Amino acid sequence: MRSHHLLILGGTTEARLLAQKLAARFGVTVTLSLAGRTEQPLYQAVPVRSGGFGGAEGLAHWLREKGVDLLIDATHPFASRISANAQSAAMATGIGLITLRRPQWVQQPGDRWHEVDSVAAAVPLLGEKRTRVFLAIGRQEAHMFEAAPQHDYLVRSVDPVVPPLALPHVRTVLARGPFALEDEIALLQQHHIDCIVAKNSGGSATYGKIEAARQLGIEVIMVARKGITGGKVAGTVDEALAMIDHAFSP
Repeated sequence: MRSHHLLILGGTTEARLLAQKLAARFGVTVTLSLAGRTEQPLYQAVPVRSGGFGGAEGLAHWLREKGVDLLIDATHPFASRISANAQSAAMATGIGLITLRRPQWVQQPGDRWHEVDSVAAAVPLLGEKRTRVFLAIGRQEAHMFEAAPQHDYLVRSVDPVVPPLALPHVRTVLARGPFALEDEIALLQQHHIDCIVAKNSGGSATYGKIEAARQLGIEVIMVARKGITGGKVAGTVDEALAMIDHAFSP
């Protein structure tokens, strides 16, 4: 019986856990694709392909060339370009697509959220008055806040922002989650944060800052997710495994 080949588009905790569980299965070959943006990625239990494919056409060519039977999009909820390429490549090749996306956060009583549809839309909401801002959006879009240099910024990311931000008042923290609630409270108090800019990534690893903001009464500018338009959607690793089993069942 031929082994089924799965390609996981990864970069998330869920992708790593899914690959780990599939690695122990008989009759399944797994390749995990990483964008290659993180300088020191975590250990993975399956072979890793690093770097882009060259858009949707390049991904479709790779799927055909490698004989992939099923495509799993387990990228970050805000990796919209990669997800769009995955949908296009799946349609072009006729290969099944499963999207593994953890549920988004839901506003709770006491939260002071201002929802926006993009990081760019968050910048003017900071206003003209000097504000102490915690940027918890990663490093890819942090440069957008150079348009508002009057504020004090605390930027947290896994790797350094390159090139460095051209801001007169900026501090950086290099750290990888998960982040405990008590540590997030201490961080916000230490830097006297007035406002947090965050993406609605979902999951528990980075939710501490949202809960800490609620307890401290701090405003959060929350960048909303875009919806998923195609393919089957799993909210957990176990749901994705069940869908994979169903896809390969006789």
